[in-house]
Amino acid sequence: MPMFCLNDSMRYFLCPGYTDMRKGMFTLCGLVHERMGGDIRSGDVFIFYNRFRTKLKLLHAEPGGLVLYEKLLEEGTFKIPAYDPATRSYPMTWSDLVVMVEGINEDVSKGRQRRLSNLKKHW
Repeated sequence: MPMFCLNDSMRYFLCPGYTDMRKGMFTLCGLVHERMGGDIRSGDVFIFYNRFRTKLKLLHAEPGGLVLYEKLLEEGTFKIPAYDPATRSYPMTWSDLVVMVEGINEDVSKGRQRRLSNLKKHW
């Protein structure tokens, strides 16, 4: 079984507003239901980002259980797409997700730059 099971046949929804990244799978499932009106069992992929738009979590159900992916940017921020009030989320395609994950927004915050090289000494 492949390790990364996301593909272009799935539906992707970005949760409105930022999310506390300390939340785990079950709390994120609650956010899917409460904030987005979705059902994690649908097989859709639900995407969450932190306040600084430097970290993403992707949550979805597949046969056998829940899967949670995370990405932390070394620098820059994720570009967040436009909100759709009809779906209470940011509906996205596979290509939108790939652009979001691979493409870093050019607006780099003026605060302290976080680099993975600085974090390595703590791992």
